[in-house]
Amino acid sequence: MAVSKPVAVGPIEAPEGKKLSGAQILCECLLKEGVEVIFGIPGGATLPLYHALYEYPIRHILVRHEQGAAHAADGYARATGRPGVCFATSGPGATNLTSGIANACLDSSPVVAITGQVATPLIGKDAFQEVDITGITQPITKHNYLVTRVEDLAPVVKEAFYLATTGRPGPVLIDIPRDVQTAKTNFGYPKGIRLPGYKPTLLGHQRQIRQAAALIGEAERPVILAGHGVIISGAFADLRELAEKGDIPVITTLLGISSFPESHRLSFGIPHTICSVYANTAVNESDLLIAIGMRFDDRATGKTSHFAPKARVIHIDIDPAEIGKNVRVDVPIVGDVKNVLMSLNKEIALAKHTEWVEQINRWREQFPLTIDTETDVLLPQYVVQQIYGVTEGKATIVTDVGQNQMWAAQYYCYDRPTVSSPLGGLGTMGFSLPAAMGAKVGRPDELIWAIAGDGGFQMNIQELATVVQDKIPVKVAILNNGYLGMIRQWQQLFFERRYLGSPLSGPDFARVAEAYGAAGFRVTTKEEVRPTLIKAMEYDGPAIVDFWVAREENVYPMIPPGAAAIEMIHGPQK
Repeated sequence: MAVSKPVAVGPIEAPEGKKLSGAQILCECLLKEGVEVIFGIPGGATLPLYHALYEYPIRHILVRHEQGAAHAADGYARATGRPGVCFATSGPGATNLTSGIANACLDSSPVVAITGQVATPLIGKDAFQEVDITGITQPITKHNYLVTRVEDLAPVVKEAFYLATTGRPGPVLIDIPRDVQTAKTNFGYPKGIRLPGYKPTLLGHQRQIRQAAALIGEAERPVILAGHGVIISGAFADLRELAEKGDIPVITTLLGISSFPESHRLSFGIPHTICSVYANTAVNESDLLIAIGMRFDDRATGKTSHFAPKARVIHIDIDPAEIGKNVRVDVPIVGDVKNVLMSLNKEIALAKHTEWVEQINRWREQFPLTIDTETDVLLPQYVVQQIYGVTEGKATIVTDVGQNQMWAAQYYCYDRPTVSSPLGGLGTMGFSLPAAMGAKVGRPDELIWAIAGDGGFQMNIQELATVVQDKIPVKVAILNNGYLGMIRQWQQLFFERRYLGSPLSGPDFARVAEAYGAAGFRVTTKEEVRPTLIKAMEYDGPAIVDFWVAREENVYPMIPPGAAAIEMIHGPQK
C-alpha cells in the first residue's frame, strides 16, 4: 500500500541567499525548525506548498479530516515536547482545524497550523473557499499571521515557532495566500527574534519565593496541587524534591497526571468534579495549597467560592494572566515552574507532616476507589485495570473525554513522566485516535493505547484509514456502553433519568477496523479481556478492541453541577 508521501529525497543544499518561491521558503524554514512530520490534507490553496514539499525530507501524513490533523499535531507535541505542525487549505479546510486549535490553546500545546488562503487580490471578495481564518482563530491561538508579502514569510515562521514554544506554549496559525506561495524572493532565515512586547518571565521573584518558603515552613496541613506546567517545564525531579523535603502530599490535576509517580507514598490522586474523595477532602482541609503550573479551572475546583476554604494559596505559573483569575492567591509567583522550584527547594527546610499524611491515608482507606470484583458483568474499570496490568504501566495512555477519561485517570497507575495525554479544557470528543496517532509518530518506540467511548470514537473514526495507510501501530480500547456515557450519567443523576439524545447505536467496530485494514476484536466477557489485550499488542499494526461494558455504570465520586468539591456524591444512591 502506498504511503502518504511517495518520495522523500535526501538533505538538500542549503539555499541561503538564493531566490526561492514562498512555498520553498516555507519548507526551508520548517527544516530549520527541525520539523520532521506534517499532518494535513492538500487543497487548491495549498497546492504550491505540496508541490515544493515533494522535494523535502519532511514526512507528510494524509489525515482524513483536518480536525484529525490538528489533534495529531497536538498529540505529537505533547509526546515529544516539540511543536506539532498541521496543514490545511483555505475555507472549510481551515475551519475544520479550529476545534483542534482551540483544544491545543486551552491545554497549552505548541501547535503550528499553516493554512492556504485565496490570492491576495481576492481577499475580502468572498472568493471560492475564502474565509477569514485569522479573524476566526484570534481568540483560540497564542498569535496568528496573514502573510501578504513573500519577503515576510521567513521572519513570520521564525516568530511563530518561537511564540508556540516559549513562555506558556500554545498554537500559532500562519495563513499564506496562494500568490505568496508562488512569489519569489531571496531566502534568508533570521538568526534571532526581536519581539519587544513579548518577554515571558522565566525566573520567579526571589522575595516571593522566600515568602512561599516561609508559608511552607509554617504550614501544618500543606498540599501540593501539580498541573500541566510541571510536565511542560520538565520539573519532575524538582517537584519530587519539594514534596519529599517538605513531606508534602501531592495531588495532580487531570492534565498533571504523570508529573509525579502515583505509587509514591505522598501521591494522593486527583481533585476533580469526578475523581477521588480523599483528594478533594485533603484540599478542603488543607491550610496551605501550593498550586504549581495549573490554572484552577472549574473541573478542578468545583464551586470556586468554596474551594480550599481553610488554605492560604501559593500559585506558581508562567502565565501572569492565570494568577488570581479563578481563585484568590496569597503568594503569586510568575515564572517557569522548573526555575521556580529549583529556587524554592533551596529555601525550604526538611520537615515532617506525619499526622497529616496519615490522616489523608485514613480518608483513602475510608473512601477507596473500588469496583465490584465479584460480578460477572464486564465493567469498564476492570478493562482499564487490565490494560495497566498487561502493559505493566509502560504504555502512554491517550484518552477522549467523558466517562472513559475518568476511568482511565482513576484505574491506571501513572508512574513514569509524560505517559498520559488526557484532554483538559475543551473536552473535545474524537481527540483520542488522532492524538494517539501523533504521539506514536513522535515516539515510535513507545506503546500507545487510546481509550475512548463509542460516541467519541465515532467522531474521528475515519483516521483508522490514516493509521493503516501510514503504518502507525496504535492500539485502541473502546469502552462501548451504547450511550454518550457521561451525558447519560448526568441525565440519570440530575435530570430525572430522561435519556433523550444519549442512547447511541454504532457499527460493529471490530468489523469496521478490519474493513479499514486494522485488526479488530470484540470482547463481551471478563475472561476475554486479558488474552485479547495481549493479542492486540502482539499484532504488528493498528488494533481496535471493542469492549461491550455495563451500559449504565457510573463514575464516582461526582460533584453535582454548581456544588462545592466537598459536596460530592460518593457512590450510587441507596
